[in-house]
Amino acid sequence: MTSNLPADLNLQNLPHHVAVIMDGNGRWATRQKLPRIAGHRQGAKTLKELLRCCKDWGIQILTAYAFSTENWRRPTEEVDFLMVLFEKMLRRELEEMHREGVRINFIGDFSALPKSLQNEMQRSMLETSNNQDIQFNVAVNYGSRKEIVSACRQIAELVLKGEIKPEDINEDVIEKKLYTTNIPAPDLLIRTSGENRLSNFLLWQMAYTEMYFTDILWPDFDREAFYKALLSYQNRERRFGKVKAVLSA
Repeated sequence: MTSNLPADLNLQNLPHHVAVIMDGNGRWATRQKLPRIAGHRQGAKTLKELLRCCKDWGIQILTAYAFSTENWRRPTEEVDFLMVLFEKMLRRELEEMHREGVRINFIGDFSALPKSLQNEMQRSMLETSNNQDIQFNVAVNYGSRKEIVSACRQIAELVLKGEIKPEDINEDVIEKKLYTTNIPAPDLLIRTSGENRLSNFLLWQMAYTEMYFTDILWPDFDREAFYKALLSYQNRERRFGKVKAVLSA
């Protein structure tokens, strides 16, 4: 059930699945003359508000790019802070998200993450597994190329074992080996802070995703900014390779 949906948004043409690349936390903090970690803390609050907005407006899936495989190259202090922030947020917010009907899911390679964080992730997924109001996917230590390579290796092993033949390999077989198996592809990707690239995020899944780029830094991305992204989405025609029908005179 939707609430507070802006009047000029078409309820029947909302994206089912929205993905976000939350860029600009560090720049936001620098502009505020604050340490970079303050930007990440504010960015986490923005993500929480966006999740609530998606639920209010009837968007069923939100996927957030929280930490990429390339983010390990950042200063150790910043990486350590992010790991602690993820864990604290899960502990602090789990009860409220559970109460609000959020189903939490994580995608990525979890093996490199701190064990305590892995435990919190597993607990949050288990405790919210039956919730149905909105699905919240968080990409942690995620890299799309690594995901695709992993899928290829799994399929190659099946071929070596004789469980499938090379000619049996199709898109469905590959998708079942991705981190996002059983998750529909995003309808809309939003990237903040003026960067116009995908940064190794959901490369396979976003073959037909509409993309929206904005100069707004992530900590400042509020409901009004989200509304504008949705309005842009609704003004597009999604043909998926088809040609628009032309009526004869």
